[in-house]
Amino acid sequence: MPEAPAGTEPRSRASRAFALVARAGRIEKIIYRNLGLALRRRPDVPADGKGFHFHAPVLTILWIFIGLSAVELVILDLIVNRWFVVRVICLAVSIWGLVWMFGLLCGYYMRPHAVSGRGIEIRNGLDLDIRFPWDDVRSVAVRKHTFESKERILDVDGSAFLVLPILTETNIEITLEGPRPVTLPGEPPKGGRHTVSTVCIWTDDPQGFLDEVRRHL
Repeated sequence: MPEAPAGTEPRSRASRAFALVARAGRIEKIIYRNLGLALRRRPDVPADGKGFHFHAPVLTILWIFIGLSAVELVILDLIVNRWFVVRVICLAVSIWGLVWMFGLLCGYYMRPHAVSGRGIEIRNGLDLDIRFPWDDVRSVAVRKHTFESKERILDVDGSAFLVLPILTETNIEITLEGPRPVTLPGEPPKGGRHTVSTVCIWTDDPQGFLDEVRRHL
């Protein structure tokens, strides 16, 4: 059974609160950047690279949430339309939430994994973005795993794995030349600096990903 290794000691409460607010601000910027990239149809992929999406298993869920948010906006407006101030506040919050959901959706399209001359760039969530230069990559294989743990760093048979599944599955395994440092979003022990030797990710086109890797590795 994979285990989550101990991480760095957490910082003070005030420091953690400041870091949380700062990260929230960065994520808000990323949401609007995703929308801007989508409007310009310019995925965040190097000029000499190719992007590989990882949204297929969750796309239907995202659209359901967006639809529910839109319906909620209309129903809430009908309920509070007699109270102007309350109506304005509720509309502002509901519209912000709907825009946020569209920004999240656009992130899946505009921030794919990327394979280029610079290496392999791994994306996940809104603000995880890690690049592994080719000198750090030993091998890449199509290999399915199911991880029930929600932890991103797992100890698997004595090796530190960075696990970035969609739902609970990964289908690409990247073996590094040795333990390499990575910095994850958020605060320790889940976020912060870790050392890993294997990376497991999901992509909607694992064979295409592997074929593109072979052009460089």
